[in-house]
Amino acid sequence: MILYLVRHGETDHNRNSLALGRADVPLNDRGVSQVARLGESLAGEPISAIYSSPLARALQTANAVASQRGVKVQVRPGLIEMDIGEAEGLTFSEVRERFPGLLETWVTDDGPQQQMPGGERLVDVQKRAWDCVQSLATLHPDDTICGVTHNFVILSILTTALGIDLSGFRRLRHSVGAVSVLDFGPSRIRVKRMNDTCHLNEH
Repeated sequence: MILYLVRHGETDHNRNSLALGRADVPLNDRGVSQVARLGESLAGEPISAIYSSPLARALQTANAVASQRGVKVQVRPGLIEMDIGEAEGLTFSEVRERFPGLLETWVTDDGPQQQMPGGERLVDVQKRAWDCVQSLATLHPDDTICGVTHNFVILSILTTALGIDLSGFRRLRHSVGAVSVLDFGPSRIRVKRMNDTCHLNEH
């Protein structure tokens, strides 16, 4: 299986650096433009199935890819963003004020085990996301598919594919509207592209 791993386009939460988990916010105007260019850039790729998180921003992005081909978007709950609980919609300074020590722990090796207040741990995200990817690999062993999802989901998948500790996710970056490509072979996984944003260059 070849997996095109796509992060949704920009939202106002992304633009304003607000914590964004499962709040069902739509793409902003820039995000709509980004995913239109994304769809055009993937139009020539042999993608036979498109899967998406159930959140609106991911579905908007997935539909932009699907509009270039006769493929119906299929929702997979395992691709939904991390549940960040009570941190939803807060600035980093507000998170520090309301939840002392949370961000300090988050950036340590123990960060992936740190539960968001009222939400998930990153290790939980990694497990469900990887389980989802493995199920798709079983369904599409010889196909090229696209999965549209979110930042923490993508980073947890990439750390697994690269064989690095989950706490190393902070060494990786995946921008809004960016694409990574994973090639699932019989004995190993190759990351063929990572955080590709060439299609987002302003014309």
